[in-house]
Amino acid sequence: MNVIQQLEKEQQKAKVPALRAGDTVRVHAKVVEGTRERIQMFEGTVIRVTGGGLRQNFTVRRVTHGVGVERTFMIHSPRIDKIDVLRHGDVRQGRLYYLRGKVGREARIRERRRLVAEVEGESAAAEEPEEATDEAAAPDES
Repeated sequence: MNVIQQLEKEQQKAKVPALRAGDTVRVHAKVVEGTRERIQMFEGTVIRVTGGGLRQNFTVRRVTHGVGVERTFMIHSPRIDKIDVLRHGDVRQGRLYYLRGKVGREARIRERRRLVAEVEGESAAAEEPEEATDEAAAPDES
């Protein structure tokens, strides 16, 4: 393993949620004001996810008092305390720049009914009970 790759691996966070464009997230970011440090929450819609590995970042957009605000966060930054995924959006594009021109109800995004991780988990869970029913059926027959 390369020295640079080893350093990057050490600085990556252990648990990072899977983010996609269209997700509604709440980012807990550490803000330094003078000598004090506090956590500020920024809630909005992910409009893009770029990069990979340690350099992966995402842009969150929210509209407050009629003004659209976008912030870009580095996923593995020490300034990010945690990322809560509130909703998974159902979108077709990887970049949702078209939301900049939409207001109110036009800017809504449908919620994804079945999550990608749940679909994989359900297929594995669906296979296990079938095997269990076969095993349970065998002792009853004897």
